[in-house]
Amino acid sequence: MATILARLGRFAFKRRGPVVLAWLAILAGALFAGLTAPSVPDDDFSVPGVESQRAFELMQERFPGLTADAGGATVVFVAPEGKEVTSAPFKSAIESAVQRLAGGDQVEMVADPFQAYGVSRDGSAAYASVMYNVPASGVTADSRAQLNAAADIARDAGLTVEAGGSAMESAGGGGTAEIIAISLAAVILMITFGSLVAAGLPLLTALLGVAVSMLSTLAVSDAFGLSATTGTMAMMLGLAVGIDYALFVVSRYREERRRGLPAVEAISLAVGTAGSAVAFAGLTVVIALAGLAVVGIPMLTKMGLAAVAAVVVAVLVALTLVPAVLGFVPEKVLSRSARRSQAAGAGEKSLGRGGTRWARFVLRRPVAVLTLGVVVLGALAIPVTALRLGMPGDESKPTSATERRAYDELAKAFGPGFNGPLMIVVDAGDAADPKQAVASIAADVAGVNGVVSVSPPQFNDAGDTAFFDAVPSTSPTDEATKDLVRDLRDARSQFTEGTGTTFQVTGTTAINIDLSAKLQGALVPYLATVVGLAVLLLLVVFRSILIPLKAALGFLLSVLAALGAMVLVFQEGLAANLLGVEQTGPIMSAVPIFMIGIVFGLAMDYEVFLVSRMREAYVHGEEPRQALETGFRHSARVVVAAALIMMAVFAGFIFEHDAFIKMIGFSLAAAVLLDAFVVRMAIVPAVLALLGHRAWWLPGWLDRIVPRVDIEGESLNRAPLGDQPARPEEPVPASAP
Repeated sequence: MATILARLGRFAFKRRGPVVLAWLAILAGALFAGLTAPSVPDDDFSVPGVESQRAFELMQERFPGLTADAGGATVVFVAPEGKEVTSAPFKSAIESAVQRLAGGDQVEMVADPFQAYGVSRDGSAAYASVMYNVPASGVTADSRAQLNAAADIARDAGLTVEAGGSAMESAGGGGTAEIIAISLAAVILMITFGSLVAAGLPLLTALLGVAVSMLSTLAVSDAFGLSATTGTMAMMLGLAVGIDYALFVVSRYREERRRGLPAVEAISLAVGTAGSAVAFAGLTVVIALAGLAVVGIPMLTKMGLAAVAAVVVAVLVALTLVPAVLGFVPEKVLSRSARRSQAAGAGEKSLGRGGTRWARFVLRRPVAVLTLGVVVLGALAIPVTALRLGMPGDESKPTSATERRAYDELAKAFGPGFNGPLMIVVDAGDAADPKQAVASIAADVAGVNGVVSVSPPQFNDAGDTAFFDAVPSTSPTDEATKDLVRDLRDARSQFTEGTGTTFQVTGTTAINIDLSAKLQGALVPYLATVVGLAVLLLLVVFRSILIPLKAALGFLLSVLAALGAMVLVFQEGLAANLLGVEQTGPIMSAVPIFMIGIVFGLAMDYEVFLVSRMREAYVHGEEPRQALETGFRHSARVVVAAALIMMAVFAGFIFEHDAFIKMIGFSLAAAVLLDAFVVRMAIVPAVLALLGHRAWWLPGWLDRIVPRVDIEGESLNRAPLGDQPARPEEPVPASAP
């Protein structure tokens, strides 16, 4: 493995012109394909196998004229304190606003509150439901402007008017967080390398790789049903690993140059060793992302596979484009002090002083460091026992958003459950008298504890299917609402007995409840799949049983601690104000799965890069304690820089208004902080110090069947093969005291 990649690096370095041109041609082809491809499809967030999805599909089949995914808005009119919306001037203004709403370009229909029972009992508020003839993602900014213009008519009359619903969701001015993150990454790289060229190279190559992968995804989006949302994780992770992988190759090249190797031999060894680690680190990320298929939600599977493509491109860029670009700037990529130094190995003494001091500290106190690290992570993980998953809606938005204010006004005037009605879909195809049977079910549902009211049933043209809304007494994210959905489903056989009918519970609230349950149930199988496969992969990489197990257990600790921190902030409200969290509630259902997939890949990256350098020193004859110190001296600074870059990337999203983005940003930043600095930089060396030679133990029978991949570059230390350079002798550092 190391020999093959070393030759690949040497080839890319020597043939740098054609290699760079080839990548530019790939970029041009991806640009042409992406720009000429059909428009990306809308999100299709189906949840196969759950009742709410089956009911949704039945609705589409039995009500062919119904646009199930059409955008909708709810416009709320609130009278001044002590007055009623039914008074003449307010009623006239509302009717004028409704008439104006109905004339919107994309509006299908508007329900007049005075004709559709949309006035609260005390007359303080009314609402008008607006249905568009396009999906929510297709509602244009002009249509939203027309809605606001209609609302101004009522505002001018003295009413408070707010609007919520799916049609009010608009794409924000994206890109700000990414620009800030890239700027912070550039600063960190500059501090790490002390060279503008060395700092810019990982950013440049990573951006090119992300452009290729994103444009290629755009080109095949229509054919494979990949929505715009599908590429979000691909872009985030592609940028993250693209910088990381290039960073490690460039760092190893600079190290070999400091030891006196010519540029071509330095890049050959860098790609052979660090490049091998990049390849296997990338493979662990691929495992984590492909494992999203275990969840059983098509959209998550597509997102995972799109991100896999981005990671594969990042690996190829690191192994080919990075050495080619280094060929154009073999000296400028070095720091000024290294360029001034002419003696071989002159910079070796000052290399990694911080990493060396930390390694020696851990070697002196491994039990204390291990105990403290486990206690800290264990304490942070305790709140996970109270984890609640859900899909917060407009109530999670800041009070500055009209959607949040509309939600609050509706809850105040009509009750908290009004914002999340349950839809009961009745299949009455076998009923002798469908209307009577449906009416009987509606009456039974209305009598269930927790149901405030039910709407009149609506039948399809064939008369064999009907649906009606049941308004809960509690909010959509309340645990009592989840219990109500369960009670309705449990009472199904009792309500439908002898009627020749059956019913299913769906609607946005029920879909969110089912989605949360499915994702929560998939967490353990997903973790078992990705961790199990990664343990097998690391077994091959490190030829050890204990190191893969230690890596997996460390990852589980850091993930549980990050989830616990997220529960403390977003669910319990600890320091919520500092992070702009205005409303606590359940953790969004998809966040843990996303976090586990992304963090697992990054955690295994750091594990491979750090421990592979220790193994490299070990197989070259150093004692375990010496190898640990050598690994930290060469890798700690780069791993810390990579972790800081990732934290900067993810932390930039914490202060976004969108609750999902905020949670993702916080959870990823916290997980990288805990995994890189507590697990990889503290627990890992402490465990290795205690294990000694046993850390690298592999039973003889297993040693004979496990393939040898040589990521530590042992083959590069032998006599040259063809044009492969021999590795010069490396000074062995003194043992730690």
